[in-house]
Amino acid sequence: MGDAGSTGNTALLEVQNLSRSFSRKGGVLTGERSETVKAVDGVSFSLAARETLGLVGESGCGKTTLGRLVLRLIEPSGGRVLFNGTDILALGPEEMRSYRKNMQIIFQDPYSSLNPRMTVREILQEPLAVNGISPRESSGRIDELMDWVGLGRDCLSRYPHQFSGGQRQRIGIARALSLQPDLVVADEPVSALDVSIQAQVINLLLDLQQRLSLSYVFISHDISVVRFVSHRIAVMYLGRIVESGDASTVCESPLHPYTKALIRAVPDMSEGLSASRMVAGELPNPVNPPPGCHYNPRCPKAREICAKERPPEREAEPRHFVSCFDCE
Repeated sequence: MGDAGSTGNTALLEVQNLSRSFSRKGGVLTGERSETVKAVDGVSFSLAARETLGLVGESGCGKTTLGRLVLRLIEPSGGRVLFNGTDILALGPEEMRSYRKNMQIIFQDPYSSLNPRMTVREILQEPLAVNGISPRESSGRIDELMDWVGLGRDCLSRYPHQFSGGQRQRIGIARALSLQPDLVVADEPVSALDVSIQAQVINLLLDLQQRLSLSYVFISHDISVVRFVSHRIAVMYLGRIVESGDASTVCESPLHPYTKALIRAVPDMSEGLSASRMVAGELPNPVNPPPGCHYNPRCPKAREICAKERPPEREAEPRHFVSCFDCE
């Protein structure tokens, strides 16, 4: 997808034609063939300072892989990632280490992302010590982090198993903020939490964004959550961004059939959840995706050309981009 829009401010992050393929070797004895999966297929977008870009799509569409490529936790197969104008993919290990302070991640599962053998204080102190921050300065910053995420300082001597899921995620958020980053990738940060706790964590993230001038890449399969937290939305399907634009525009005037299906699939308690509200069909095998537009086997408006050519991106409206042959 082309630029996926911006707020008009200088871009903090620019992703240009980013791709990543994973290969699995076949077996001589088993007769299995080698396979290649294009997890991310030529994705481009930009993110301004203090802005949230929501990445939304079904499980397996490449959202998490894209988030980790942006942070260079996974090396891409191609493309560029510019952070404050610097291509971080061209940096050596030592140069990259200094950039990592400004780019952090909140993991999906608060139960597995915290070391069970470390106290909260040790968990928060570890990234500070690795980056050469003195114990005296670390102590003051850790106290401040606990205040920010709404946990008492008496929690510092406790272990992760002594906390609820929501509290653990608050600890994960505090760890991500310990080095005072500019960019945070939030990878499904509330999907593992009870519904009653999700709103608390989301409101905490929004409050911290205002307080600390953070930029978020917010990853979720739930478009209703993404709409609430995001300034802009990019809809992913099998490694590609198929629609992007301002959050209100994408959700209120969706163009791509897949975006419309995601919005229809949001449960409406006044009607009850019925099969007709689910996204039709199943996600194709990413090892052998459909040719042309990947969505064409599930699309009610698919035409012959959709199975032959990849639809070009176009700006249907100002700051509203879509890749589809038949979108009105």
